[in-house]
Formats: sequence, structure tokens, C-alpha cells
Amino acid sequence: MPDQSPTVTPYGSWRSPITPATLTAETVRLGDPAIDGENVYWLEGRPSEGGRMVLVRLTPDGTRHDVTPPPFNVRDRVHEYGGGAYAVRDGLVIFSNFADNRLYRLDLAAGETAPRPITPEAELRYADLQIDRAHNRLVCVREDHRLADTEAVNTLVALTLDGPNEDGGRILVSGSDFVSSPALTADGTHLAWLAWNHPNMPWDGCELWTADLTASGEIKHAAFVAGGDRESIFQPR
Repeated sequence: MPDQSPTVTPYGSWRSPITPATLTAETVRLGDPAIDGENVYWLEGRPSEGGRMVLVRLTPDGTRHDVTPPPFNVRDRVHEYGGGAYAVRDGLVIFSNFADNRLYRLDLAAGETAPRPITPEAELRYADLQIDRAHNRLVCVREDHRLADTEAVNTLVALTLDGPNEDGGRILVSGSDFVSSPALTADGTHLAWLAWNHPNMPWDGCELWTADLTASGEIKHAAFVAGGDRESIFQPR
């Protein structure tokens, strides 16, 4: 008969049938919901797929399906925290892929199923994506890592929706150490954003700016609205 006596081991070193994978395998993380017409979108972080962030769409008939196929991982690393890794408007989806930091386009309204890149292979990161239909473009934060031995340069840029955007995007807003949270009016005539400088983090103090957009999409009459070194602004709309 096998020995049934207990085995004594140092605290925390015993064998257990309950592993970290057991605890997390079915724990799907949900985030970044968005509504486009009658469709609802969100991101799912799936431990069963190595933590891959998948864009999911729910249609009015209750059907849900994955928008981004493997191995695409909808995530970015701007400001190291990431955020705003996808945008959708009228069935057009633009998203950042974590593996290569490139932006990809997928037009669901046109029946596309295979994402294609619209930014070059370069040391560039993109976040806070906003589709500007009034000017047929994408407005977003760009973090430029192309210059060696210097800190990355943060700007707001405009990108064409079709690509290839070989220049990495046309700069709209620059001059501060960091920018984030671009927000457009529905008619595309005004833009708001946040800006801050070292040594602050945005929750220490940042500035809210707005500007008019011309018919061609250029920045005009940029104006400081609120905030400062000791006041934090959040989620402009």
C-alpha cells in the first residue's frame, strides 16, 4: 500500500493542482467600449490567447464576433501606458497592432476581413485614435522614437485613412513634452487636446487646449482653456 503520510515542505513551496493558469484562463478583461450606429464594440483581453487584446463587435441581432483575427493584438505603448488603440466610424476600423506598433485598417462596411497597414515600418507609436470624417483622415497622438539617444517626441498628427503615410503623419500640434486625448466636434470644425511638460505627470497638472480647424483641416486660433502645473484635466469632449 502506498505511503499516505503527508510531506512537509517550507511555507509557500508545496505543490498544488491550482496554477496561475487555472485561475486566469477564463478571466476575460473587458475595456474601451464604443458605439458605431447600431453596433457596439469593445476590447477583450484573453489569457487563453496569451493576453491578446481582441476587438469584438455586437450587432443588433445579438450576434457577436471577433473583428481582429490572430495574431493581431489591439494595443499600443504610447506614454508606456497605452490607450485609445482603436477607432471605428461608419464600419471603418483603425487599430494599433502591439507587435509592430503600426496602424491597420479594416473596412467592415465594405466586407473586408483582412486588416492592412496604413503606416510604415518605423520607430513610431500611435494612440488616442480619432477618425475625422469631415477631413477624411485620422487624428491621433504620435510618439516618435526614430532619433537615437533622445527622448521620444510627442505630437498630434493627421494621417490619411488609406495610407501609406510614409512620412509617419503630418504634425498638427507640437511644442510640449507630451500631448494626449485629442477630441473632435462632430462636424470636424474644432479640436481639443491635453498637453503637459516634465516633471509633471498628467494627474499632477496639465493644460486643456482648443483650436478651430479650417476647411482643409489646419489648426487655427489655438487657445489655452484651463489647467496648469497644479491642476489636472481629464477626458475632454
